[in-house]
Amino acid sequence: MKIFGKIRFIVLLSGIILLQNCTKAAEGANAAPPAPELPVYTVITSPATTYQEFPAALEGKNNVEIRSQVDGYLDKIYVEEGAYVRAGQPLFKIDSRAYGEQMNMANANLQVANANIQKAKVEVDRLEPLVAAKVVSEVQLRTAKANYAAAVAAASQAKASVGGAKINIGFTTITAPVSGYIGRIPHKKGSLISRTDPNPLTLLSDISEIYAYFSLSELDFIAFQNKYEGASLEEKLKNMPMVDLVIADNSVYPQKGKMSIVDGQFDKSTGAISVRAVFPNTNGTLRTGNTGRVRMPQLISNAVVIPQESTFEIQDKTYVYVVGKDQKVTGKPVKISGKTENYYFISEGIQPGEKIVFTGIGMLKDGASIKPKAISSDSLLKAKPL
Repeated sequence: MKIFGKIRFIVLLSGIILLQNCTKAAEGANAAPPAPELPVYTVITSPATTYQEFPAALEGKNNVEIRSQVDGYLDKIYVEEGAYVRAGQPLFKIDSRAYGEQMNMANANLQVANANIQKAKVEVDRLEPLVAAKVVSEVQLRTAKANYAAAVAAASQAKASVGGAKINIGFTTITAPVSGYIGRIPHKKGSLISRTDPNPLTLLSDISEIYAYFSLSELDFIAFQNKYEGASLEEKLKNMPMVDLVIADNSVYPQKGKMSIVDGQFDKSTGAISVRAVFPNTNGTLRTGNTGRVRMPQLISNAVVIPQESTFEIQDKTYVYVVGKDQKVTGKPVKISGKTENYYFISEGIQPGEKIVFTGIGMLKDGASIKPKAISSDSLLKAKPL
């Protein structure tokens, strides 16, 4: 009986121990997971530069259509498509033989006219003493003088014809009016060229400077006028900082440009005004027809700065998770006024000194508790400069 009692005691004790272990396991399964440790960034203000970008069309300083001013067969082509030429360099030659014959004809007519002057002068000289001696009537002298004047006028007309013939011969050699790059040459040697051809012989582009044309809306134009000092628009343009050009591959063109002119009026159909920025192009990197984006800087003295990776979007609104004193997070919408490659500038939603979750926001929701791990804004700005 004593042995049976000991066995019952051992079994009862084992059951109690097993029940306690199961209870502890259930309590462990139902316990909340520990709060995640996440980096927290203290919002700061800093002087910064943000940019506003506008799509732009690029054109060379001069884009000249090269056309013939005389008719004839294209005799010679001195340049290749895409070649760089200097002002005054020969480009094309029109067959000049017909214009050479016109020149010979004009010279011959001038010689005849000069001879007629001499003949009329001789007649005047012969009649003057006879009229003085009253041998012939004065009418004959006046007629002779009129013939002399007509001969002089005819000589002037013949001389003008010679000048016109010289000009036409000069037009048979077509030279570059400016320095630049030759475009496509649609006509080939032997083609019949006319002054009335709809297409030019080629297009010559002076791209020593590039003009970037873009448009400002009425609101942007008003903001531009209010932003810079100056009594006139020209003075405001002079006080405006240099602008950048972002080219098609999203790289920034190495040389900065200057705002130069604004169109005289708004386009009624678009509600925008055309603006031009001028960029140096000494290496010929940019060409007429390129596209890009003009990037205008905007200086902010005290910008509220947050890292871009600290934000998330819901229905086209941008949010951050703000960490409260109880170490719980709350999603707050923010308004972005500008950005750099790594940061947003905030105009509304949060204030300097507030703490926001830096990374790991994908696992959070409103009211979640975290274990903050402070990160230094200085070290962050060194790793990722503004």
